[in-house]
Amino acid sequence: MKKTLCLLLTLCLTLSLIPAFAENGPVVITFWHSMTEEAKELLDGYVADFNATIGAEKGIRAEAVFQGSYADSVTKMNSILSAPGHTDELPDVMQLDATGKASYLQAEAAWTADDMAKEYPDTDFSAMLPAALMNWNLAGVQLGLPFATSTTVTYYNKTALGELPLNTLKDIAALKGQVSETTLDGADITIYASVPNTPLLANWLGQLGSDVVSKQNGSEGIADSLACVENGALLTFLRAWKDLYLSGALKNVSADREAFAAGRLLVMTNSSSSIAQTQALIGDSFELGVAPYPRVNEAAASGATVSGSCLVMFDHGEARRAAARELVQYLTSPEIQVSFAMGTGYVPSNALAAESAQWQDFVREHPLYDVALRQILATPASMRSVTVGPSADFYYTIMNDVSDMLEDDLTPEETAEILEEDLGGLLWQYVRANP
Repeated sequence: MKKTLCLLLTLCLTLSLIPAFAENGPVVITFWHSMTEEAKELLDGYVADFNATIGAEKGIRAEAVFQGSYADSVTKMNSILSAPGHTDELPDVMQLDATGKASYLQAEAAWTADDMAKEYPDTDFSAMLPAALMNWNLAGVQLGLPFATSTTVTYYNKTALGELPLNTLKDIAALKGQVSETTLDGADITIYASVPNTPLLANWLGQLGSDVVSKQNGSEGIADSLACVENGALLTFLRAWKDLYLSGALKNVSADREAFAAGRLLVMTNSSSSIAQTQALIGDSFELGVAPYPRVNEAAASGATVSGSCLVMFDHGEARRAAARELVQYLTSPEIQVSFAMGTGYVPSNALAAESAQWQDFVREHPLYDVALRQILATPASMRSVTVGPSADFYYTIMNDVSDMLEDDLTPEETAEILEEDLGGLLWQYVRANP
């Protein structure tokens, strides 16, 4: 299948007669990424194909460099940005997740997608999925273009659960008593395992029509307060979460994909980008089911925020900017986006890819891959991922405070007050340090 895809890509990206970028050797650009396993193999193949086709014709050579997790990559970027005179150590193109949006926007070396559009007036973003594109717009600036687009969906053991509904948290709670408590070899079965964090909380509060923090979840400016307290959305979620825990269906630990594949966990919410990897782990053990993200309650809207990563660029002079633009356009093209989505579970970021006959034929044969795209298309544009300065502290504070509610038997009301104090304090400290 990979050989066929590579052949198709080569045919679709036929060389045109355009002057080369450089007469004295290729322009070399560096591409930092955080892809692993199948996604890394695919990405390395795309960069190699780029170098052999467009790069060979235009005098460009892209070098893909794995930088570890998104957090590792952002930490390295921030370290370079904080050391004056070291911007030459930044890459030309970087795969960036939400935790790096704020620092990238503030970087003098950033060459944003808006900057690219100004320098190249023929730049066209209209083919990008609107929700995916806007996820990388911060304070009115288009930082980059979506590449590895995903959303959170529900994975479930269809062999064990059959057609039992998984529409709401109450539906998950109702599974207690309806399914076996042990596997055939005597291991305990957990129905659902999850610990809410920033993106998961954004999903559930977004369903209730609320942001987590002010400034539209930090997308329109530096968030300085919690938006979910006065409107009651935080308390509504905490009550539903506590009820789910008390039902016995929820285990207060992060989902373990290995446990799910072994049949010891029946339901998990995880990134849609894991479909291929999860299916490979399961093999023929049971039938995998994929459903939309569960709603907080019957009154809540459907949907979950867009997640994943985008491609951003840094300014290392005119020739390297132009070369970086070529690579970004290539990786976000319909052909690459279809191939990447088919091989992983990510959603095609390019609407032309999603509408292509190749993608439509694929999802007819593999309908699990279509769930995430349909969810993104149905999710209100107002549901935005969270961007805050103290992103790591914010993330773990949510996890710790919600866990304390369950483990220490605190009331949802007490927990809402604790979250307001702890998260509000983090926002206040950040705003004070970054006037």
